[in-house]
Amino acid sequence: MHGDTAQREKKLWTVGGFVVLVAITWWRPIYPAEQALHHSLTVIGLVALILVNRARPVPYTSFLLILIFLALHSVAARWIYSFVPYDDWTDSLFGFRVSDLFGWRRNNFDRLVHLSYGLCFGPVVCRALKPRLGKWAAFAAVDVVLSTSALYELFEWAIAMTLAPGAAEAYNGQQGDMWDAHKDMAIATLGAVLGVAVARSGRNDSRSLSMATNDGGGWS
Repeated sequence: MHGDTAQREKKLWTVGGFVVLVAITWWRPIYPAEQALHHSLTVIGLVALILVNRARPVPYTSFLLILIFLALHSVAARWIYSFVPYDDWTDSLFGFRVSDLFGWRRNNFDRLVHLSYGLCFGPVVCRALKPRLGKWAAFAAVDVVLSTSALYELFEWAIAMTLAPGAAEAYNGQQGDMWDAHKDMAIATLGAVLGVAVARSGRNDSRSLSMATNDGGGWS
């Protein structure tokens, strides 16, 4: 019972920190309409997480990973993805611009968010599916990330068909790249592969350590 209470408290503090971050991103919004549209998905994600956690408590690590992704999405939404001033941040803090360092010609914060989607959700889905699918849970997790990424890109396409061209470009953040949707899906899938691989490796290492300890050592 004490452990359950501690878990609930950690989750409450984590959600509180996330809400504060979202509130900060809304201070004097630059693109209020577009930011609100992006945050419609943030609200859906947060409500879904809370409801699922109430029905069946989500492990804290999974809970945290989901909120990390939503936090990155919230930061990106303030600058509608295409104008996140990370070059100004690194120039102010470290004296160099990331784009100059890597030779980038576009704002790549959207790529980071798509990568984080795979990195964060891949292990979460794999862990959730493991009891039912066993060794196939890793494959299914990557498939879920790829499928939902494709659905999101279709959603963006629907937005682009509905809104005026300028508003669609501002929301989608393609920055003139005709292959933007394909690259986003590929990066999210790569993130899922990496995230699941790291998570499985960590569990295997923990299992090996546990077996070695139970066997009376073996590390000397």
